[in-house]
Amino acid sequence: MLSMTGYGRGEYKNGGIELIVEIKTVNNRYLDVNVKAPRIFIACEEVIRGIVREKLTRGHADVFISLSDKREKQRTLYLDEGTAKAYADAARRIKKLFPDAADDFSVTSVLRYPEVIRTEEAGAADDECVSALKTALNTALENLNAMRLNEGGKLQADMLSRMDTIAKLVGEVEKRAPLVTENYRLKLEAKMKKILGDTEVDEGRLLTEVALFADKSNIDEEITRLHSHIQQFGEICRETLVGRKLDFLVQEFNRETNTICSKSNDLEVTRLGLALKNEIEKVREQVQNVE
Repeated sequence: MLSMTGYGRGEYKNGGIELIVEIKTVNNRYLDVNVKAPRIFIACEEVIRGIVREKLTRGHADVFISLSDKREKQRTLYLDEGTAKAYADAARRIKKLFPDAADDFSVTSVLRYPEVIRTEEAGAADDECVSALKTALNTALENLNAMRLNEGGKLQADMLSRMDTIAKLVGEVEKRAPLVTENYRLKLEAKMKKILGDTEVDEGRLLTEVALFADKSNIDEEITRLHSHIQQFGEICRETLVGRKLDFLVQEFNRETNTICSKSNDLEVTRLGLALKNEIEKVREQVQNVE
């Protein structure tokens, strides 16, 4: 079992490249990957998301990438001919305005003028940078999943512990259920005797009313299904990617418990049903953290 919450870090340091990848994940119904990286990795964003999707199926993941490239790289000089020509034309006009001024205009001086020469570096990451990125990213994902697995173990222990409590409550409901009909019969008989006085109670009518009540309040099917759900919950918890399955199963727990509460007509069964709903809600909250 994996938690959807975690943090992982990966580093790559070699040949002048220092690259760090950090990943932080939180709960989300679907997988959402947000990448924050230097501009040279813009073309690599889909590659990054693809690698993340191989290791994650649900959750919101923030991927942070920082790069320090200290390699010696060949740079390209770009001559802006239009700007250079504009400076030369301006110099000639100034010469006409001030013919006696010393003329120190030269090619070397033009090179010093702003925007005439610009240095251009590669606009995208080279193969070595991309390889470094993949290495650091995979390390970060491994560390992330190690943390998520550890956290998932704690979530599993907590949910299974709550499932034991749920099983006990279902057992108490099961013990109480047969008494509900008998208590109703006794109360109905006492009420009829109070109303009728010395007149003999019609046993046939009494039994019919009790039978109708027993049919309406019968919760045997709901109890059986809850026992089945408890068993399934334990089996699913042994798997790795269980979030969606457990989410659906918890909905079924709630469905059966709501039906028990609506059918019960008994204060004790209602009390047990509300206690069940409380424990199921705690499990539901934990399931939201599971991938």
